[in-house]
Amino acid sequence: MDIKQGFIETVGNTPLIRLNSFSEETGCEILGKAEFLNPGGSVKDRAALFIIEDAERKGLLKPGGTIVEGTAGNTGIGLAHICNAKGYKCLIVIPETQSQEKIDILTLLGAEVRKVPAVPYSDPNNYVKLSGRLAEEMDNAIWANQFDNLANRMAHYQTTGPEIWSQTDGKIDVWVTATGTGGTYAGVSMFLKAKNPDIKCIVADPMGSGLYSYVKTGEISPIGNSITEGIGNSRITKNMEGAPMDDAIQVHDQEAIRVLYQLLQKDGLFMGGSVGINVAAAVALAKEMGPGHTLVTVLCDSGQRYQSRLYDRNWLASQGLSPD
Repeated sequence: MDIKQGFIETVGNTPLIRLNSFSEETGCEILGKAEFLNPGGSVKDRAALFIIEDAERKGLLKPGGTIVEGTAGNTGIGLAHICNAKGYKCLIVIPETQSQEKIDILTLLGAEVRKVPAVPYSDPNNYVKLSGRLAEEMDNAIWANQFDNLANRMAHYQTTGPEIWSQTDGKIDVWVTATGTGGTYAGVSMFLKAKNPDIKCIVADPMGSGLYSYVKTGEISPIGNSITEGIGNSRITKNMEGAPMDDAIQVHDQEAIRVLYQLLQKDGLFMGGSVGINVAAAVALAKEMGPGHTLVTVLCDSGQRYQSRLYDRNWLASQGLSPD
C-alpha cells in the first residue's frame, strides 16, 4: 500500500502543469509548478516544514513550544498546519493589509494572530522585526525568521529544484518567479544552475518592489506600488544572498490581473495574485525569446485566499484595474 503518514509526508512532489493557453499563444512550453496542491495550499508548506524540522534537529524546539513568525499569510498557514501535526503552538504577526481570507484560515487553524500596521522594513515595528522581538520575550519559543533562515531556501534546493529537473528531463531554458523571502527563487536557481549553468534564472517583480532595480543597476530603488501580497522586497534577504540572478522583469498589476483571469477562463486554474505576476513574466519572456523554449514558474497558491479582492470586479475597479 502507498499511504502517506499524515500531513507532513504529503508536502512536496507537486505536478508540473502545462499552461495550455499561454503555451499555444507563445509557441513555448510554459509550465507551472503546482504548489497550490500542497496540503496547506501553498508553496510555503515546504519552507515551513524545513524551518521547523531544522529547529528540531538543532534542539531549539522542545515539546509544547511555540513557533513565532511575521508573515503575509501563506507561511503562517503552513506553520500552523505543521504545528498542529507536531503538537506545537503558533503565533503569527501579520500586516493588516493582507486578505481577510488568510487571517480567517490562520484563526481557524488555531494560531494566535496579531494584526499590525503595514510599515516598511526599516521601521522597528515592521511585522517581521516585531515577530522576532516577541519570540525573544517568550519561553520555549523560536522565531521562524523565514526571510533570513537558510532552511527556507534549502527546502527548495533539496526538493522543488530536483523535482523540476526530473519532471522536465532537464530540458528547461528559463526559471522565472517572483520572490518575497527569496527561498523558492534562490533554492531552485542554485540547484538548476548546478545542473546546467546555461539555464536562465530571472526575477519577476511587482511594482513597488526594489528587486528589479537591484538586478538591473545594483541599487534598490522601488517605483510605484502593487496590490499583490507576499512578494517583492526592499532589501536583499539572506535567502537571496548569493542566488544567481541573470535578469529581472517588472510586471504591472493590470497585466497580472489579465493573466489571472485568462488562467481561470481558458485553463481552468483559479490562482492567487503572485501567480499573475509569475505567469505574466513567463509569457513576456517567451514572446521575447521566440518559440521553442521551455519556461518554468510557480503556481504558488489558489485564488480562494483572494476572492474578496482579486476576484471582485468592484474591488478591482476601486484600484483602477479590470480583468478586461
